[in-house]
Amino acid sequence: MVQAYILVQTEIGRASQVAREIMTISGVTSSDDVTGPYDVIVRVEAASVDELGKAILAKVQAVGGITRTLTCPVVHF
Repeated sequence: MVQAYILVQTEIGRASQVAREIMTISGVTSSDDVTGPYDVIVRVEAASVDELGKAILAKVQAVGGITRTLTCPVVHF
């Protein structure tokens, strides 16, 4: 199982709407509005890195109101 956090910047005033819409995407386990340099933090899970990129990240980035994303894969040392 591959897990990652996606840090999302949104258009002004769109964070709550974006977080709600992202939560409906399969593979998303949480989507929260936050304060700071990012507006929404999303946690995702997928069976493989390919699935993470194709099935989840592509759908997240297609959500209206997003201006930028940064994906941070979870690692276990």
